[in-house]
Amino acid sequence: MTALPNALALQRSARWERLGMVSLIAPALLVIGLTMLIPVGWLFYLSALSDAGNFSLEHYQRMWEQPSYGRTFATTFKVSLITTFICILLSYPLAYFLSELPKRVATLCMVAVLLPLWTSLLVRTYAWLVLLQRKGLINNWGIELGLWDEPLALVHNLTGTLVGMVHVMLPFLVLPLYSAMRAIDRDYLRAAANLGAGPLRRFWLVFFPLALPGLITGTLIVFILCLGFYVTPAVLGGGKVIMVAGRIANDIELFFNWGAASALGVVLLLLTMLLIFGAMRLARIGSALVNRSQS
Repeated sequence: MTALPNALALQRSARWERLGMVSLIAPALLVIGLTMLIPVGWLFYLSALSDAGNFSLEHYQRMWEQPSYGRTFATTFKVSLITTFICILLSYPLAYFLSELPKRVATLCMVAVLLPLWTSLLVRTYAWLVLLQRKGLINNWGIELGLWDEPLALVHNLTGTLVGMVHVMLPFLVLPLYSAMRAIDRDYLRAAANLGAGPLRRFWLVFFPLALPGLITGTLIVFILCLGFYVTPAVLGGGKVIMVAGRIANDIELFFNWGAASALGVVLLLLTMLLIFGAMRLARIGSALVNRSQS
């Protein structure tokens, strides 16, 4: 007979504990609602207003009908994908090298990796402008060393934009990769070697799958940040590399058209969420295939 009251008392205690947890996170949920949900909701609201102030989808219709918007989105995703790919090629061997160093030495090297983050983005962008322009240091050194005869077009084009964006984004991929690689137990690699696996086989079957979560996380971070880049393409692209962020800025600053700018932001947000969802599904499928092959 006493078991039932005890069970009811435990359920009541668990209910009060859940309420206490909800009350503790309520301030954080309120802050998230004020700083994220309300601005995003306001963005959707502005995108559905016509120039006359009536509810309309004319801004979305204009994006569908005018090819320039499609080219802007294509450029945005093209630059973001290329930047992410270059960052993967550069950061993976760098993170692997750092993970193999002694912890104290690796910490000092990580300071050098993080050093660009301590400098203003605008300062770094204009520093690359000085280096890459036709009379910049790189062109002058190349001509003096006889590598080329005339100054190369290294800025105000896609090349300069990619150089600046890769420089900015590289630490955001090195950090999660290094963290994932450093956490890998090297006994797994020794066990694979004892079972007869060569260096390349140990890397692909043991090391790479264990470091894959860090690679996926860093890739998503870099790609999403690249989609919203404004300063670097505007300065190093010289108006020839127009991304969505720059188009939004032009709609607001030049035409004061908040509806068109909001519609661009909404479409970019939805496409980004769709890509993230697809990447997460592919990551689950890839991890399942890796686990099946290992078993």
